[in-house]
Amino acid sequence: MSDQGKEQEYGRARRPADSEENRGGTIGRTARERLRAEREQQARRSRLRRRLGVGAMAVAVLAATAGAGVLLSRGNGGGRGDGSDWAAAAEVAEEGGGSGPYARYAAPAHTRGEGGTDIILGRADAEHTLTLYEDLRCPVCAAFEQANGERIREDAEAGRYRTEYVFGTFLDERADGTGSRNALSALGAALDVSPEAFLAYKEVLFSADRHPDEASDEFADDRHLVGLAQEVAELRGHDGFERAVLNGVYDPWALRVSAKFDAAEDVTGTPAAELDGERIQERGAGVPPMDPERFGRLVEAAMERSAGR
Repeated sequence: MSDQGKEQEYGRARRPADSEENRGGTIGRTARERLRAEREQQARRSRLRRRLGVGAMAVAVLAATAGAGVLLSRGNGGGRGDGSDWAAAAEVAEEGGGSGPYARYAAPAHTRGEGGTDIILGRADAEHTLTLYEDLRCPVCAAFEQANGERIREDAEAGRYRTEYVFGTFLDERADGTGSRNALSALGAALDVSPEAFLAYKEVLFSADRHPDEASDEFADDRHLVGLAQEVAELRGHDGFERAVLNGVYDPWALRVSAKFDAAEDVTGTPAAELDGERIQERGAGVPPMDPERFGRLVEAAMERSAGR
């Protein structure tokens, strides 16, 4: 389917307090460093704002107008049954504070990295990492999961590699709606329960008889997502999971994960797979093989090349 980094500061010996350097140069450097840090922080915020698709005007309106978040969310194509305020969620994702119905930014348990946007599962002693790029509304991603999901889970359990998941939500823009980001938020709620619940729920969402047509926005419906979770033993009747989905606890997190996808180099479609940074794909097809044996052979070859580097 097409379409589609801390500066470590080392201690330095300080000059006496009354020295010329302290009165001038050091103070000057401190001011310059502070200004540079402020500029870098603003640049990071601007990049995230662009990736989330929320401009400065929208943020200003949110800050100045009570209830504007709901209106902007609806204007942003909220699907039927989606109780989320996606404009407020975007502000929380950008700033990390609270806005609208979101008291604070929250990342699920079992995540890593800044803002918890790294979803890396598997054994700690695994020497390789298989990275998968997917959109939960993507039908080709569903076909890939149906064909290769079991093998990937078995290989990860055996310690052949860890699995990193990076989710995009670009189909919400292409096909209209909010199903990709809403399902990702629900998947975050499952991950907060356990990695096993995450994998099982992901399997249900991508299953042949549960995955909707690309043009359908069924995953925008919070109650529908809760209903699908009843097929996962660990999530069945789980009050914490249900509250997280219905209240959109992980909506801002889902937007940050999507921004990570947008920032990935050379990933222009889904599904995409990489083994230690090397793309796994059929020649000329641009997507990974749908045949488990073929996929396994390409992964094995990439593992051998990675070990030899």
